[in-house]
Amino acid sequence: MSEILVKAREQVLERGEGLSESDLVEVLKLPDASIDELLALAHEVRVKWCGEEVEVEGIISLKTGGCPEDCHFCSQSGQFTSPVRAVWLNIPELVEAAKETAKTGATEFCIVAAVRGPDERLMSQVKAGIEAIQAEVEINIACSLGMLTQEQVDELAAMGVHRYNHNLESARSYFSDVVTTHSFEERWATCEMVKAAGMELCCGGLVGMGETLEQRAELAAQLAELEPHEVPLNFLNPRPGTPFGDMEIMDGKDALRTIAAFRLAMPKTILRYAGGRELTLGDLGTREGLLGGINAVIVGNYLTTLGRPATADLDLLADLKMPVKELQKTL
Repeated sequence: MSEILVKAREQVLERGEGLSESDLVEVLKLPDASIDELLALAHEVRVKWCGEEVEVEGIISLKTGGCPEDCHFCSQSGQFTSPVRAVWLNIPELVEAAKETAKTGATEFCIVAAVRGPDERLMSQVKAGIEAIQAEVEINIACSLGMLTQEQVDELAAMGVHRYNHNLESARSYFSDVVTTHSFEERWATCEMVKAAGMELCCGGLVGMGETLEQRAELAAQLAELEPHEVPLNFLNPRPGTPFGDMEIMDGKDALRTIAAFRLAMPKTILRYAGGRELTLGDLGTREGLLGGINAVIVGNYLTTLGRPATADLDLLADLKMPVKELQKTL
């Protein structure tokens, strides 16, 4: 066993303490021959510190396209030629989507809007949507509405939003190569406000966007510092018309090393499979990732790209004998 895996076993598995940024670089540089051993260790860490259960979530876009920001990976930006038009979902459609998500066994339903931050109209639409869902569906409601003011954070908390998603997207040192219309610090500030308001924070990023291994480790370390409740891990799915549209798909073995590294950085955090996993890993890799540190999945389609059928993921979890986390009802 390599020295870094020996260290990880003692520090992360035995004591529950995440690896440092420099240690994570060593993990990401492990040879292919060590991947099975690395994934097995990450799985042990996941089971010991998070348990056997896997959390299932569905997402829906309330407002798609027309975003003023220039996130270089995103086809929803109004600045690019990507073929995503601006669309608003109505309340009955939102409720129906929540019902369908609940039928899969999911405990989380995330309402997403492609915006810099919510305006009064969007906040009103979200409030009406949440009230309608809560009246008909037993499910936790999460939101992802961009950067927030303190007043908006307080409003969402009062609406009963259980979890708020706001990704760091990339490491601080690479951020300006990915986004130029807002800063890493602005995103970080929203995350801190969400945590302070008592909502769970869902905060992750994308890998495979041209960052170095060192910057990949940096992102994991910065997420560990922020201490989100959940980290969605996305793999770049190059979208036509975006600045990153011609990038190569991330190598599957690098993706598996990244999954394990994020688990070893954050042993007690929900680590969720998110966008791009089907393209990057395929069916076999999806299985390996679930046995390498992942303990949550988004089922069905993503915001602008197709995912696996929900039944495919649920059947895989059953095959792996991984129980789906049940909804925790509050009295």
